[in-house]
Amino acid sequence: MADNTNNKDTGLTKELSSRAKVKFEVYGEEMIEKEVKSSGNSGRIYLPPNWVGHIVKIIKVE
Repeated sequence: MADNTNNKDTGLTKELSSRAKVKFEVYGEEMIEKEVKSSGNSGRIYLPPNWVGHIVKIIKVE
């Protein structure tokens, strides 16, 4: 039996990426704005060491 969960997520991602902008409202304790740097086949953002072990949310703004 095929798992359709991934197909639903992919469809939603495509739908959101076709829109110009989406508004997010996030509550937190601290914010840092940084540029993603290339790292092999991926991207990387360095965060402060005191953030290790905490949950973060990344939002692409442009």
